Amino acid sequence: MDIALSPRVHDLKPSPTLALTARAKALRDAGQDIIGLGAGEPDFDTPEHIKAAAIAAIQAGQTKYTPVDGTPELKAAVQEKFRRENDLDYGLDQILVSCGGKHSFYNLCQALLGPGDEVVVPAPYWVSYPPMVELAGARPVIVPATQDDGFKITPERLEAALTPATRLFVLNSPSNPTGAVYSEDELRALGAVLARHPRVVIASDDIYEHILWGQPRFRNIANVCPELKERTVVLNGVSKAYSMTGWRIGYAAGPKALIQAMKNIQSQSTSNPASISQAAATAALTGDQGFIDEIKAEFKARHGAVLKGLSDLPGVRCRPAEGAFYLFPDFTIAIDRLGLADDLALGKFFLERAGVALVPGSAFGAPGHLRLSFATGMEQLETALARLRQVLPA
Repeated sequence: MDIALSPRVHDLKPSPTLALTARAKALRDAGQDIIGLGAGEPDFDTPEHIKAAAIAAIQAGQTKYTPVDGTPELKAAVQEKFRRENDLDYGLDQILVSCGGKHSFYNLCQALLGPGDEVVVPAPYWVSYPPMVELAGARPVIVPATQDDGFKITPERLEAALTPATRLFVLNSPSNPTGAVYSEDELRALGAVLARHPRVVIASDDIYEHILWGQPRFRNIANVCPELKERTVVLNGVSKAYSMTGWRIGYAAGPKALIQAMKNIQSQSTSNPASISQAAATAALTGDQGFIDEIKAEFKARHGAVLKGLSDLPGVRCRPAEGAFYLFPDFTIAIDRLGLADDLALGKFFLERAGVALVPGSAFGAPGHLRLSFATGMEQLETALARLRQVLPA
């Protein structure tokens, strides 16, 4: 039977990072020695006290529906987290817990956007921003930033991209895929532009806030431009800082009316996140935070070693990251030397010839680059770099 699909899915492609991870796994299952550096997933186990809280919740029978927007305990923990770590004060009715950070952004797009709206998205961007904007019927307006720009847009470029149709500006710092971090002065300069466009809502994706070494402390645009707080939605979650990717807990805080609309969207789609995951996330936010310092130190060490290894590769140019656990090297020269068409062909070349899986930069709006995740052990990272060195021409 030939089933006619919805127009909204005709041009929709699966997540490139998940597709690459699946392809690498298939090759590995077929017996090939594949090192996967594509997924944004910490290799550390979830801390024991968090797992214990989940087990205790199961044993206590906390296995039923919860309120759509999250348990009172978890929302209170999120509220206190914002006060303690971010100097931001939100009412409980300004907080929504969702099924991961991706779900939070999807809810935002569905609640805010419609046909004719535009969303300014700096590139390189996280792969899912543009598709989720398009699924809401809006148009992503991509503002590119190069390696020479530090992968950060300027106030002038932001101003040029804003139009009367702009409804949302997306800011991800520390960045996936580049690890770039906007300084307080840079955020303040962008905020000055946004202050002149009161119709624009700001999405501050802070999911990597704790994995930071290039700035003295984490600050987002609501911190440095408090006058913009009333139209900023702060997005975060427990996946990266607590190595809880599979638990699927994200959260958002922002204007009450917008958060309520996002809650309504969620009530008609997933409803509440898993009750057990919420108990675990509560323990993560309220318990011992020492785990974060441990993984941050490890990621910083890996960053230094991998940066040096990449910089030593022929035909590769790489800028240091200031946070997250990615590097985003420019392989343009190497692509030309190999006679390949583009970064997509290079990704396939590395997978088949070197047994190393990297995500092509085209997926992030930056052709010629590849994203390397160093969220895996140093032994594998060193082996991967050695394999890349063997197949790259001098």
